[in-house]
Amino acid sequence: MFSDNKKNKTMAEATSNQNIIAKGTTIVGDLKSEGDFRIDGTVEGNIKTPGKVVVGKSGSIKGSLEGTDAHFEGAFLGKLTLSGTLTLKSTANIEGDVVVGKLAVEPGASFNVSCAMQGHKKQLKDAGQQKAIG
Repeated sequence: MFSDNKKNKTMAEATSNQNIIAKGTTIVGDLKSEGDFRIDGTVEGNIKTPGKVVVGKSGSIKGSLEGTDAHFEGAFLGKLTLSGTLTLKSTANIEGDVVVGKLAVEPGASFNVSCAMQGHKKQLKDAGQQKAIG
């Protein structure tokens, strides 16, 4: 009896950690959340989250996005900064400035950006120091 209540409460808490912006919805302004985002509508503004952002085929973001991981099937225009992985499906259309840890792109995706990989400079710098020493 008590375990059922606890289970339902845990499921409700997990569900509340994802923010959903439905198709046909337009939000103009900045969004900040500790939870994940699922965007099937339009966001014009800045999004900041330590979680994952998923942009569906009908979804679009115009502004900046700061987070850990992002999975795009829709469109993005602006500045994208991720500490983790940016995954682009074949229907994705990304334009602007991108800084990511890792990048995964399916054939067919549009990726017209200036891109920097985090950690890459450090690896090159370390390799250069090893050459100088050896």
